[in-house]
Amino acid sequence: MDPAALLGFAAVSLTLALTPGADWAYTIAAGIRGGSPAPSVAGLCSGYVGLTAIVATGLGVLLAGRPSLVAWLSVAGALYLLWLGMTTARGWRSAGYHADTAALAGRSGALGDFLRGAGTSGINPKALLLYLAVMPQFVRTASPVPVPLQTVVLGLTHVVITVVVYALVAVAARRLLRSAPRRARVVTLASGVVMLGIGAALLAEQLPVLARSA
Repeated sequence: MDPAALLGFAAVSLTLALTPGADWAYTIAAGIRGGSPAPSVAGLCSGYVGLTAIVATGLGVLLAGRPSLVAWLSVAGALYLLWLGMTTARGWRSAGYHADTAALAGRSGALGDFLRGAGTSGINPKALLLYLAVMPQFVRTASPVPVPLQTVVLGLTHVVITVVVYALVAVAARRLLRSAPRRARVVTLASGVVMLGIGAALLAEQLPVLARSA
């Protein structure tokens, strides 16, 4: 594995992980509510593991060559973010809400938190861009290391980076906001609004693409 390529991708990956977006909004909301945020963070990272497997097995090339299919996946991601944003905002407005209650669609347990996290990252267009457009630029076909193995190493590098970043975000949200219920309500509502905004923007961006390909 070319160390320069690995370090270059790690820098891009870290920049992307540090950029607030839907993943951050979900992580912050998970950190505020009761229970451990670990299933939510694990779910987010599992979505990236799934994308790594898709690209490593060659399906990423198929997706990259089918813009309409990528557009449909982006629409699915946008609709999912709209749903998640609405459930987050509804959790903020519900009677009896405080910093120790679930901010995301009630108390559905660790499995529900994990699955929502996996959905948030697995069909996140930002993640699709990283894996389908950015990652191939750091794969060296002349390297003695097979391309699928290089892809796995790069993909898991992003997974490790996101584990660290999202865990720190969740812990910071818990420590800073759970002791201030009013501030936690505002941040939870903001998280829902961010998801709704990103989902609406993605939907508006992809619908014309689908219309042209129809």
